[in-house]
Amino acid sequence: MIFVLGTTIGCDRATKHVAATALAGAPIQSFLAGTVQLQYAENAGGFLSVGANLPPVARTAVFTIGTGLVLIALVATGIRMRVSGWRLVGLTLFLAGGASNWFDRATRGSVVDFISVGLGPLRTGIFNVADVAILLGVTLVMIEEVRRHRAEPLPADVGSGHES
Repeated sequence: MIFVLGTTIGCDRATKHVAATALAGAPIQSFLAGTVQLQYAENAGGFLSVGANLPPVARTAVFTIGTGLVLIALVATGIRMRVSGWRLVGLTLFLAGGASNWFDRATRGSVVDFISVGLGPLRTGIFNVADVAILLGVTLVMIEEVRRHRAEPLPADVGSGHES
């Protein structure tokens, strides 16, 4: 998982650096008939810029201190629950993306975003590689939880109408 953590954070840091040097102040760059667009943005808030207009002290409390505590709690929970397999990969991706965005908030006060995708007027918000890792991590954990619950056998008397 060290490899997943390191490569995810490394890719996010490298792409944010390229975005800051090549896209800041430049016009939007479109690819695949506008399906993928690259544009530099600094997000002082959370997902889809929620909370960006909060006073700086409140933003720091929520997005730097709060997020840092959540990331620490997730590591502790993962260790305590002895998470393994795809759930561990998902948790690691989530932690790597969260840690990389947290580092931006702690050092810059905002997160560098630069990618959006869509068709015509239907577009995503602007995001970064860390956001993709977070989304992929949450998806993997959810899929594994659903699979785990489906695989658990039901007690023999559930749904049979007979009580023991």
